[in-house]
Amino acid sequence: MNHPNATAWPLFGSLQGYRRSWIRPDVIAGLTVWAVLVPEALAYATIAGVPPVVGLYAAIPSLILYAAAGSSRHLVVGPMSATAALSAAIIAPIAGADDGKFIALSAGLAIATGIVGLIAGFARLGFVAAFISEPVLKGFIVGLALTIIIGQVPKLFGIEKTEGNFFVQAWGIIRGLGDTEWRTLTVGAVCLMVVLGFKRWLPLIPGALVAVAVGILAVAVFGLDDKGVAIVGHIDSGLPTLGIPDGLGFHDYTDLLGPAVGVLLIGFAEGLGAAKTYAVKHGYTVDPNRELLGLGAANLGSGFSSGMVVNGSLSKTAVNGGAGARTQVSGLVVAALVVLTLLFLTGLFEQLPDAALAAIVIAAVVELVDFTALRRLYRVWTDRLGSIYGVAAREDFAAAIAAMLGVLLFDTLPGLVIGIGVSMLLLLYRSSRPHVASLVREGDRWVDVTTHPSSDHAAGRTDVLVVRVESGLYFANSDYVHQQIEARCTDETRVVVLDAETSPFIDVSAAQMLFELRDTLADNGVTLRIARDVGQFGDVLGHSNSKVTPIAVYPTVRAAIAGADPIAGTD
Repeated sequence: MNHPNATAWPLFGSLQGYRRSWIRPDVIAGLTVWAVLVPEALAYATIAGVPPVVGLYAAIPSLILYAAAGSSRHLVVGPMSATAALSAAIIAPIAGADDGKFIALSAGLAIATGIVGLIAGFARLGFVAAFISEPVLKGFIVGLALTIIIGQVPKLFGIEKTEGNFFVQAWGIIRGLGDTEWRTLTVGAVCLMVVLGFKRWLPLIPGALVAVAVGILAVAVFGLDDKGVAIVGHIDSGLPTLGIPDGLGFHDYTDLLGPAVGVLLIGFAEGLGAAKTYAVKHGYTVDPNRELLGLGAANLGSGFSSGMVVNGSLSKTAVNGGAGARTQVSGLVVAALVVLTLLFLTGLFEQLPDAALAAIVIAAVVELVDFTALRRLYRVWTDRLGSIYGVAAREDFAAAIAAMLGVLLFDTLPGLVIGIGVSMLLLLYRSSRPHVASLVREGDRWVDVTTHPSSDHAAGRTDVLVVRVESGLYFANSDYVHQQIEARCTDETRVVVLDAETSPFIDVSAAQMLFELRDTLADNGVTLRIARDVGQFGDVLGHSNSKVTPIAVYPTVRAAIAGADPIAGTD
């Protein structure tokens, strides 16, 4: 995929090679996601500070346009809590008390986010995803899943939700347990057992849809809405107005472009995390550039449909994948059902208990709290790694935990930035302190003395030190390498051979360091020789300083020890 054209990025790519046998699971998954998306979209719209029906307006174009432009077969795009909260925080200071302008600016932010997403996608800026490592993404997903779950628990118990981070909310739940509304908890617990039970023993039946029916039936039969059980409530019917939001000028959109970058980053991270999670499960890959295009198109469509910002939903994607979806046909089914809902079924969902919705979301997300994966990252450690890198030996585990705790303590965007920052810092730390191995001969090979202590020392010569640096050589680690090599020389050492085969590159700073090391060793009667340099290493070393005598380079370690005729360039 070298060019962003129709051949490289086909529309509705997940539908290529569609099989008739996939229709049933896609339709069932669509029905299941619809049952979850409608009430969730209503709730997330209120978080964004706009009328509940705006969430449904946003869902229809986002589902269709993401299916056309995105690369995931399972990702469900729609209103989400994190971007909804961010939208409210961005719009509130601008709109003030003007409700009409608040609604228009919310749609305008979606348009601005869509423009930024499309530009980023066509500019192929998806490489930014390469800076989000799998461990960081895993920690981010775990933290986000825990945050979603803790946010739903108050609805399950019928108690007031405490605002704040994960731990503040958890403490608020503990303090509020005495106010539990038992009818609400009963409905929520039954619905939770229904969803989990069907998933465990009757996976072919959409448990979430059954739970929705159970919740609505319970309200209708027992009049629970009059006895303290919270329900979704009134929903306006009818399709949205299409077009540019009223009352916004060019300057409004330019003012929103900066904040839109933050909204896009959050939406991209959560959506990409969910998309990758289910792509791995089902054996296909997602394209970050197409994810940016899909997210951009979805937001643009939402903004032009009187909607709000949208992004890939972790919880609804979990529902979609768990219900057996095979392609984005499930998303198109959801879009069609949302249209029908706006036209004919708003009254039905008005009776859905919030506790039933909370149970469906919790059941969908709980499987993404993958502490087993975190334990596997922790176990990636040996005594040798510990002795080389110290606290940075478990860099992947540390980055995952940093991302998770960042989300739990500071919210989604800070958590993601913290995870990426810790990952990059640990990477820089490890690369600045590479392992410098002293080598011994084992047959025809030269191996690390720490792993082969009984092998011959430098072909039986105690006056020869053979070392290798298990890293490229550059400005950040050149001083460390200089110190390590110099420190390993003894009074007997007369020749130091640097085996450069494991150093794929070198920069000018490191090359200058080798010249300085050569001169320092020479002052003590020690000769520095280089063996088995690879192309880039030899190129830079040979051209970095034309005013000094070159360091002798040999084709093999044995030739370097013997002081045979050196070579110019690579071996």
